[in-house]
Amino acid sequence: MGALEASVQGLGYDLVDVERLPRGLLRISIDRIAGHPYPVESAFVTVDDCETVTRQLQLVFEVEGVDYERLEVSSPGLDRPLRKPQDWDRFCGLEVDVTFKLPFQGRRKFRGLLSQSQPQPRLIVKEGKTEQALDFALDEVREARLVPVVDFKGRAQAARNGEQET
Repeated sequence: MGALEASVQGLGYDLVDVERLPRGLLRISIDRIAGHPYPVESAFVTVDDCETVTRQLQLVFEVEGVDYERLEVSSPGLDRPLRKPQDWDRFCGLEVDVTFKLPFQGRRKFRGLLSQSQPQPRLIVKEGKTEQALDFALDEVREARLVPVVDFKGRAQAARNGEQET
């Protein structure tokens, strides 16, 4: 799948996930790379982004002889997985859900603020009024995802508060 990742990155996107599902479905998740110029300005993956990547991958898969019946390209969603070391750098300062391979203090699942990523990740976990810092290695993690943040207030609330749109 080296050609897949190279093609996606060549278009200016980050390859987040690849899933082969029953009935020949190949599901690809992409994300935008911060600071890269895109035809449509948005902080999130757009339908146009998915269409661009889909068209490119159809050509790549034909050349590479990749067997699939249906191709689905989408954003990773609000609860984006953290899979690569650079994901941990990029999302430092945000809240994440981490599931460890082995229990720590009797549990595997923790939710906290990712406060640093180097030299190893640190998760600040709040339980009541106490905070605990968890330092861990990436190979100890089974799964990690961003905690979805949904803001229903939007522009109308910002305007009422006197905030300026950027």
